[in-house]
Amino acid sequence: MNILMVMDPWNEIKPYKDTSLALLEAADHRGHALAICTIRDLYVREGVPMGHVTHLERDAAAFAGFTLHPNPEAECLAGFDRILMRKDPPFDLNYIYATYILELAEQTGVQVINRPSSLRNCNEKFFITQFPQCCVPTLISSQGSELVRFHNEHQDVIFKPLDGMGGQGIFRIRSDGLNLQGIIETLTHQGMTPIMAQRFIPEIKEGDKRILMLAGEPVPYCLARIPDRDPTRGNLAAGGKGKVQPLSERDFWICEQVGPTLKELGLEFVGLDVIGSWLTEINVTSPTCLREIEAETRLNIADQFIAHLEV
Repeated sequence: MNILMVMDPWNEIKPYKDTSLALLEAADHRGHALAICTIRDLYVREGVPMGHVTHLERDAAAFAGFTLHPNPEAECLAGFDRILMRKDPPFDLNYIYATYILELAEQTGVQVINRPSSLRNCNEKFFITQFPQCCVPTLISSQGSELVRFHNEHQDVIFKPLDGMGGQGIFRIRSDGLNLQGIIETLTHQGMTPIMAQRFIPEIKEGDKRILMLAGEPVPYCLARIPDRDPTRGNLAAGGKGKVQPLSERDFWICEQVGPTLKELGLEFVGLDVIGSWLTEINVTSPTCLREIEAETRLNIADQFIAHLEV
């Protein structure tokens, strides 16, 4: 296959932990031709989706194990068999424009993973509202009165922006309500922007579990990201420490609830975030933690996923 990966700039990746690189390595090992580009390299000319793409060749001595061809080439996206959209958030207008271009490529017969329309429609926090049976009490609102009422009811509450990542912008308000009004006003931009409120889950001390879903099916091991000092943030980017562990019976049940919808929406590579017994987020843009799970198990998740794309 001829595979294009849309990703962040090559020189910004961290090879020892980068999931996108792991997928490229697996694809190369299975004999596929590889190219990369950023969302800035995508464009449309006279209705044709194009990209300035850089081809890769395996080179163990090079940075991240690949040599990049020196000059990007302008190519029609229809010439690729698979396009992997692995651009990290932020999910902004530039990201949305990129999904429009990739949707044009999809219409030519190219399989884009994950499906561009679903990347737009499935906000990583909002998406959990389709599975209320899996979640703690949750409110999404920009209205201060509703958010205050939710806090009064549940006493210990997490507030977070809908477009946050890496544990950024998360606030825990306990029963004393200290700074409640100010935090609500700040996060909602004075009532103009909806945010998410969730009942605090004390099991966060045991880790925020990242469960990888491949084609709607769970990888049987997850990475529990255990907070360092701040009990609201288990993300590795926020200082959390990772612990690989098998999925629990409840974890498998959550995956059964979510998996069919993921398959229906063309969300082939997804990361579920689970704290204790509860689903908290569904990561569809560029799920990570693959390398950490592979390193402590006998699983070859990247190879398994590339093999799935070959069918």
